[in-house]
Amino acid sequence: MKHLFTKGTDPKAPVLLLLHGTGGTERDLLPLAQRLSPSSSVLSVRGNVSENGMPRFFRRLAEGVFDIEDLIFRTQELCEFLGSAAKEYGFDRGNIVAVGYSNGANIAGSLLFHYRDTLKGAILHHPMVPIRGIELPSMVQLPVFIGAGENDPICPPGETRDLEALLIGAGAHVTTHWESFGHQLTGTEVAAAAEWFHRTF
Repeated sequence: MKHLFTKGTDPKAPVLLLLHGTGGTERDLLPLAQRLSPSSSVLSVRGNVSENGMPRFFRRLAEGVFDIEDLIFRTQELCEFLGSAAKEYGFDRGNIVAVGYSNGANIAGSLLFHYRDTLKGAILHHPMVPIRGIELPSMVQLPVFIGAGENDPICPPGETRDLEALLIGAGAHVTTHWESFGHQLTGTEVAAAAEWFHRTF
């Protein structure tokens, strides 16, 4: 997978896995990593799927309608890539915190839904429920931050509450931060995520 890796100054700090939104690149969330944990190593990945020339992490059939078969395949692909990247760059595979926005948050959520212990934690900005009707792996003590918009047309509040309930039901410790805006990532949401990160890790 196309990606960037930057070695951090603190080998014990969580490695930040950056996952962009639709149409983004592996450079989009680099400023976010600096806000969250300047001393962390950063692994920023570009989605392998193209939708009208816009990079994504998995295909969709329509707005808000995921191609589930492709989602499962791409989730496995990303999970396997994390293992190979950990060996290549010499970081702890068990010390990865995902930071995703929109489509990137959805693939991060799918990692949580499909693979136990694949992430040490996750910051999900405007995620949807990646897949429904499956038994989730145990997420006991797993910290998850969700950033959501009360007026988000792409990810309505009910979707956020469904995801929150599923994660909590699997044992995760979920903190949800609400903004009165739409699907955009605001400065106050980023600040709340950074505060949560410092408190959690």
